Amino acid sequence: MQLDKDIERVLVSEEELKEICQRLGKQISKDYEGKDLLLVSVLKGAVVFMADIMKEVTCDCQIDFMAVSSYSGTKTTGVVKFKKDLDVDPDGKDILIVEDILDSGITLAYLKKILEDRNAKSIKICALLDKPANRKSDIVADYVGKVIPDEFVVGYGLDYNEKYRNIPYVGILSPSVYNK
Repeated sequence: MQLDKDIERVLVSEEELKEICQRLGKQISKDYEGKDLLLVSVLKGAVVFMADIMKEVTCDCQIDFMAVSSYSGTKTTGVVKFKKDLDVDPDGKDILIVEDILDSGITLAYLKKILEDRNAKSIKICALLDKPANRKSDIVADYVGKVIPDEFVVGYGLDYNEKYRNIPYVGILSPSVYNK
């Protein structure tokens, strides 16, 4: 794959991603058995993770999508832009926000507040990757695939300026790409 040339090293392999989805899916299935579960994917980055994790969830659930962002390039702007809202009414639902990476926490804190204001029964967060070094909001994920160091990562849905999402693993992007 030509995009591989911009990757310094693999941080989470394809095999490890499968294991993470199986582990999290099993726990989510147990925790949400008999509940009115709505999986909410944060577009665009979490769509690959959402697809894989929902295949591992064995309890009844619905899915929906929201599109919000607080990033430009490699940095958070601190301002959340709302681009797509839910189609399903969250009132009374047990919501699990499925996110690719919990980084600054700004976007997830904003989403959680919106869903609380819309009377969701419960709201939890499932993050494939947790990067606590950059946290700017007081928020934690209830389900975490892997804690990662303060590196800029791409692949498996994660991007840099809309590129690299289709890499089947998570890799550290070479700073020479974004320090131009």
